[in-house]
Amino acid sequence: MKRVLVTGGTGFVGRRLVSRLLSDGYRVTVFGRDAGKVRSIFGANARAVPWNCLESGEWTHELGEHDAVIHLAGEPAAGRRLTDAVKRKVRDSRVKSTRRLVDAMGQAPSKPKVFVCASAVGIYGHTPAEEPLEEGARTGTDFLAEVCHEWEGAAAKADLFGVRVVMARLGIVLGAKGGALEKLLPLFQRGLGGQIATGKQAMSWVALDDVVNALIFCMNTEGLKGPVNVTSPNAVTNEVFTRELADSLQKVAVLRVPEVALRLVFGEGANALVSGQRVVPGVLLREGFEFRYPELKLALAAAIARS
Repeated sequence: MKRVLVTGGTGFVGRRLVSRLLSDGYRVTVFGRDAGKVRSIFGANARAVPWNCLESGEWTHELGEHDAVIHLAGEPAAGRRLTDAVKRKVRDSRVKSTRRLVDAMGQAPSKPKVFVCASAVGIYGHTPAEEPLEEGARTGTDFLAEVCHEWEGAAAKADLFGVRVVMARLGIVLGAKGGALEKLLPLFQRGLGGQIATGKQAMSWVALDDVVNALIFCMNTEGLKGPVNVTSPNAVTNEVFTRELADSLQKVAVLRVPEVALRLVFGEGANALVSGQRVVPGVLLREGFEFRYPELKLALAAAIARS
């Protein structure tokens, strides 16, 4: 596969993915709300196509011109107060955008061979920290789980057009200059870091480089389809994560953020912070995928070195 279309290519994961695809010799098209921003990041190396994910337009003609589509675009949901307006934006940016893409695939005279659609481990809802969750585990019933379920359902319909569909369920992505560490590092560097609530909730994390490698692996592995957990094989509790991050920075982390304070600030949005899931990348491991950073200490060291 040489022609790849990426949505969300200017985001935290998207930038690294597009850069990697270009360096590997792929011809890349990036859908973005601001085509000028795409060009400012990647220059003439990637084609920039203006895209409003909720409206039809000239972009719909692009779906038949590519071998693969990797869909990463979506409104951030973690660490926000989930008001009705925010919920609507989160659902529309994920579910409706995916439906639009799949509809365009159906109308295209030729179809992409594969559609890799980002999802999230939030689909499993809130589970006990000791319960390992592979791809066949039951899904949750809270807002974020329901959105992920609808999101994946919209993506799966591309299978009706003969497109191989992979739903990449991303964990907490760790990398420099983005994601969770962008918010946490300044606090921990000033000695203001600490565990969240009890600290016993599981954190299913994954290094940014492993996310990029896994997305390309899913794209290129014939026969791989359906949900794929994109997480490290070694989830940790929030307590362990806090200690490892502090140690990596040679700082102490003695503070604790009580659950009641988080609920006052984030309301329902605090659920994702005070509870979690111990997700296992069963499909990737069985398919022979090799993690570059399987251990948290290594992943944190690499991210901090680049920050």
